[in-house]
Order: sequence, then C-alpha cells, then structure tokens
Amino acid sequence: MSKAMNIPIFIPHFGCPNDCVFCNQRKISGRDKVENEIEIRQFIEEAILTSRGRETEIAFFGGSFTGLTYEIQKQYLAIGKEYVDKHNLKGIRISTRPDYISTEILEFLSKYPVSSIELGVQSMNQEVLDATKRNHSVKDVYKAVDLINASKIDLGVQMMIGLPLDTREKTIETAKILVSFMPKTVRIYPTLVIEDTELEKMYKKGSYEPIELEEAVKTVSMILPMFVENKIKVIRVGLQDNKELKNGGYLAGPYHPAFKELVLDDIFYNNIVYRLIDQKLIDLKTETKNIILYSSSKFYNRIIGHKKRNQIRFLKIGIIVKVDKALKDDVINIIVK
Repeated sequence: MSKAMNIPIFIPHFGCPNDCVFCNQRKISGRDKVENEIEIRQFIEEAILTSRGRETEIAFFGGSFTGLTYEIQKQYLAIGKEYVDKHNLKGIRISTRPDYISTEILEFLSKYPVSSIELGVQSMNQEVLDATKRNHSVKDVYKAVDLINASKIDLGVQMMIGLPLDTREKTIETAKILVSFMPKTVRIYPTLVIEDTELEKMYKKGSYEPIELEEAVKTVSMILPMFVENKIKVIRVGLQDNKELKNGGYLAGPYHPAFKELVLDDIFYNNIVYRLIDQKLIDLKTETKNIILYSSSKFYNRIIGHKKRNQIRFLKIGIIVKVDKALKDDVINIIVK
C-alpha cells in the first residue's frame, strides 16, 4: 500500500477546449463544478488532518491545468503553495495535455512548488490519437516528456486501453514507450462509453465497439508488470467508482468496481500456471494430474481471486488451492497426487 497521499481538487474540463470522444469529466470525476476558495481551503485542511504524516501532494485534477489562463493558475497555485509551506507537504500535482507543455509554461510553474505533472498521453499510436480526436501528435508527447524530464518536476503519465482503432498490440507498444520515459507514476484506464460524449454517439451508431471486460483485464495484466518491474509506481488501475457512473453515466465498456483486483487475479493465476508448465507439472493440452497448491495465509485470498474467480479456473485444470498457515508469506507449496 502506498504511503503517499493526494488531496484532489477537481477542475472539470476547465482549461481544455478540446472534446476528446471519450470525455465527460463531470461523469468521470463525479464533479460538475469547481469549489470556491473557501471550499478548497476547507477541503485541504480536513484532508491534512487525516494525512497522518504521509507524503502529501495537493492535486489539481479533472482538466488541463496548464490550459487555464495564467491568472487562474496563479490563484490555484498560490493557495496550494500556502499549504505546502505551512504543513511541509511534498508539493502540488497537476494534470494536463502533452500539447499544453512548453518552456514558458514550465518556467511559470517553477515559481511554485509544483512537484509532479501528469500527462494525459492515452496512446502513443497516431491513428488512435486521431480517431479519439485528441488533436495533438505523438511528437507532442515526446517533446513534453523531454521538457518535463529536463526540469525538476516529476513526470507522471496516464494511458487508456480500448480507444477507437486501438488493439492489444498497440496498447502494449504504448506501454513499452511509456516505460522508456521512466516516469515516476502511471495511471491505466479502460475506455468506457459515458453518456453525453461523442463516443456514445459512435457506440449507438455501431461505429465503435468497446472491448469486453475479460479482454481489458487480460490486456492490463500484460502491461502492468512492465511498469512494476521498472519501479514505476502504478497509482491507479481502472476508474474510481462514483455515483455519476452508477446512476446512468456509464453506458458500456469494461467497467468493474474491482477492476484492479481482477487484473491482479489474472497476474497471479498466470504466474502460477506458467510456473507449473515450466516445471512440467501440467500440460494444458492433456488431462492434468491432481495438484494441490498450499498457500500462505497472506496470499491465499489473492490466489483464489475476487469472488473465488481464480479458484474456479484452477479447479477446471485439476488444481486445488488450500491454505497452510505455517508457510511464509511468499511461499507456495506444490503437491502432485
């Protein structure tokens, strides 16, 4: 579990005149307005009381922060700076588009304790960017990344799977490129059809078909380890559950309130199965011998999966999972009958 903490202040769609086909920030974030200064201060002060010494950033999310006028940015950043200085917080985190980063913008931000910039990259495939109406190029991403990495500000990236014209292969290639940027953090989101978006119209016309949940889980289970193995902190997998999505905002796509759990289930399941195959204990093309996996208490729930999802899959290939409280946390004992 991460010891870091964000104090999220949402600026839904402010600073961004662009309408990407998937975007409806009010539904995605659950916010339809920007808090006034009194509300922002109250929210920050209440959050700081619960931070309990954790590394904390004040985070402006939901829109393209650097697309705001400098005057509005100053107002937000001045409030953030006041609390960063007063409570010795890590700094201010902002999110923005790749084409809203320049030397001039970074020089302006350097006057404030901006510690992290999250770039909404979404895809590194130009066809996908064009079909999604991102209205910027892959070159814009490379330029923004180079500028941020040359500054003293940490780089974060966001990517999406299942966008128009996207494929698993394109998603994996995007992940590989993002890993090469060596960002500090990454967020991975599945594309959902949200009401009042152009994607909704495309979906209803039949020109866009969202990927299935199982395909989304499988794809993310393939790219997530790439970031983890390169020590890039994965701070979100899947959209955060909120009332707007539950109450009609979500129309179609691979949404699940425990999406990350399903991904981790897949990773554990595949790692175990591949290990058994390598050891020639199972052959999925032939009938499997009865195998018992004894797991430590810590990993047992992860191995059997969300709502016993993995346990059912293991049973189908002749594997029974049991807990052995005597085992160390990272030990799995295998017995072949």
